[in-house]
Amino acid sequence: MRLDQTYSGNVFILSSDDYANSKAVIYGMPMDYTVSFRPGSRFGPARIREVSIGLEEYSPYLDRSLEDMTYFDAGDLLLPFGNAARSLDIIQEYVAGLLADGKFPLGMGGEHLVTWPVLQEVYKKYPDLAVIHIDAHADLREQYEGEPLSHSTPIRKAAVMMGGKNIYQFGIRSGSREEFQFGRENINFFPFEVLEPLKKVLPELEGRPVYVTIDIDVLDPSAAPGTGTAEAGGITSKELLAAVHAIAGSGANVVGCDVVEVAPIYDHSEQTQIVASKLIREMLLGFVK
Repeated sequence: MRLDQTYSGNVFILSSDDYANSKAVIYGMPMDYTVSFRPGSRFGPARIREVSIGLEEYSPYLDRSLEDMTYFDAGDLLLPFGNAARSLDIIQEYVAGLLADGKFPLGMGGEHLVTWPVLQEVYKKYPDLAVIHIDAHADLREQYEGEPLSHSTPIRKAAVMMGGKNIYQFGIRSGSREEFQFGRENINFFPFEVLEPLKKVLPELEGRPVYVTIDIDVLDPSAAPGTGTAEAGGITSKELLAAVHAIAGSGANVVGCDVVEVAPIYDHSEQTQIVASKLIREMLLGFVK
């Protein structure tokens, strides 16, 4: 697998074709085979790239511009449709190569299960890793309808691998009774709210390697209807951007991140993918030092 190859489609605004000198690499994980409600997130990465043309290169929040950095967009990884296990293996192999090359991985989903192989590789490199998970759903099931490879299981898998107290969950407002009980007992679990509890725990993460995973459905459906499992009662895009900026301005050492579950077919207004695109700009400028 060539790491410096653009696999398909358009690229994110101002991305470079210079893989060797790029600090960060954007890559798409177009997989939605295990979703429990509406499919379509495999089209998310491509559409996020396409709408990025409407962004300004400059972030007034961070006083930085994409013109000031070099990053590579690999396009969407070529995943075998319908084969979840093999797709996860391909993602894991690709991210392992990025980390070996010293690149900052920024993934775009795709369903949330795609985060699991990424976390496995990041944890291998950073055994003291912490995870910030911002989502409407707990994703703490052991299986869904008997299937352990599900978009409702990645954080439970991560908790088993790295210990639940190294995981910080924010914004959770949906899940089974068992998931909420497991979260309260085993995870740094902050349901319903995002920004204020995040600000309180960030000092604990100073100096630690941190991976940030954001499911776009943490936003209220009025702000982001383009997702497979929309959940009423969410936060605003303003608060989510503020959360990204709080992480960027903290002493945490962010070593990778992703944005997942954007399903463009359900949002003809394009607001969901536009928000996701802006989030990625802010993550690039805020997290990649």
